[in-house]
Amino acid sequence: MFDNSENSEQPQETRASKDWVKVLSNYREPSSYRSAYELVVTVGPFLLLWSIAWWSLSVSYWLTFAISLVNAAFLLRLFAIQHDCGHGAFFKNRTVGDWLGRVLGVLTLTPYDVWRRTHSIHHSSSGNLGRRGIGDIHTLTVAEYQDLTPLNRLMYRLYRNPIVLFGFGPGYLFLFQNRLPLGLMASARYWVSAMATNAAILVGLLIIMYFGGLMPILLIFLPTTLLAATAGMWLFYVQHQFEDTHWDVEDDWQLHDAALRGSSHYVLPPLLQWLSANIGIHHVHHLYSRIPFYRLTEVLRDHAELADGNRMTIRESLGNARLHLWDERTQRLLSFSQAQARYR
Repeated sequence: MFDNSENSEQPQETRASKDWVKVLSNYREPSSYRSAYELVVTVGPFLLLWSIAWWSLSVSYWLTFAISLVNAAFLLRLFAIQHDCGHGAFFKNRTVGDWLGRVLGVLTLTPYDVWRRTHSIHHSSSGNLGRRGIGDIHTLTVAEYQDLTPLNRLMYRLYRNPIVLFGFGPGYLFLFQNRLPLGLMASARYWVSAMATNAAILVGLLIIMYFGGLMPILLIFLPTTLLAATAGMWLFYVQHQFEDTHWDVEDDWQLHDAALRGSSHYVLPPLLQWLSANIGIHHVHHLYSRIPFYRLTEVLRDHAELADGNRMTIRESLGNARLHLWDERTQRLLSFSQAQARYR
């Protein structure tokens, strides 16, 4: 964990959360050439695998399905690039980044302007118990859960069940929920974003069906989309849902502490780290979201305290799927059984 001393003149090992902002600002500038390269090496394989999968329909449906599952990794990486565009971190020219994000939003089934706004809310309120509900995974405190009716407790348990959260949930989110600007329904701008994205998706699907019929939709589009959505949901979950994460009430909440202490450093094998565009280095990203994803590794290389903070392996992350309730007394995320045993 991190020592959040307020003395900015102390050595790096005890630097306060807010004092990291000035340090990390040195990594904020993107390289146009590097960004273009990262885009090409992601879009290229994605389109190539789509083409090979389409060709393989005449050979074996199982082969098509397998290729589509592999391609989900590149769709996930495209979403990560869209994510950087939303933070103004991918190109120096914000207009270019925004339009790239809108185009990628058609491939990821995510209205870019709607998502950018809700994700901005997530960054500005993450770990704040008084501002939950937009851009996050719904999390109750132990006391709030105890105050629920039996029916509402059951509904919360169902929502937090891994089968729902990582099985049905991602498909519902990307295929259905993203079709409307939920949370931003009063703004015409976000309706335009959602409806324009929907129209572009529909045109793309109609073109696919015109030339290939229904099978490319069933064996390429859906498997790629659903697996990428599930992987993305899992990554988003482990980035903030771990035992010693950080939540505070409104009066005590501090942006930089919540960013650094409430976000994990998900240590992945090199290939998975590349395919997820370093999003596992999430504590650094939340503390300074303008850093391009390909420069996050520079930060860890240069600052050992950040490299060691909030580390989580894949094996350790699997246990987080059973943690569902924030205990304000012990400042820990608990499982239902732990909460029941502690506050019977």
